[in-house]
Amino acid sequence: MPSTTIRFYFDYESPNAYLAWTQLPTLARRYGFTIDPVPILYAALLDAHGQLGPGESPAKGRWMTKNLARKAILLGVPLNSPAFLPFNPLLALRTTMLTSEPRERDALIDALFQAVWVRGLHVSETAVVESVANEIGLPGGTLVEKAQMPEVKDRLRVQTDEAIARGVFGVPSMEVGDELF
Repeated sequence: MPSTTIRFYFDYESPNAYLAWTQLPTLARRYGFTIDPVPILYAALLDAHGQLGPGESPAKGRWMTKNLARKAILLGVPLNSPAFLPFNPLLALRTTMLTSEPRERDALIDALFQAVWVRGLHVSETAVVESVANEIGLPGGTLVEKAQMPEVKDRLRVQTDEAIARGVFGVPSMEVGDELF
């Protein structure tokens, strides 16, 4: 029986992951799929595969900026350059891992992507992540506090290592069954 789960590997630092997230939940519902969002650290993927990020290659960065703007316009999705890029996404990624109920988890992912790519907020800052979670009715202070725990930090490392072992080399990546997209 074919899998009906889309494993969605993402990092808040990726504008392409943000754009994909704006579309994926609706598409998944339409076709009877569920989404298993997996926060991972993009920088670790780059290091593991000996790659440079788009910002480290001026020509690629210029092309990508224009391409992202085109995609956002076609999708009718707001996209603004974040105030800080690159930034450290660890706190936001770890906080996301602490929401287990799918509706809350998806709302937090959406809110954190919006914070970065629409509102220009710096999700490396504790107060920002706490506020974003509070705005959608989640206990921001509790989530941010738990995100600092060693077991949560380790879990993000393990998820990233498992993604690399599965062949993930960039974000977003999606996996259905044993097929990587």
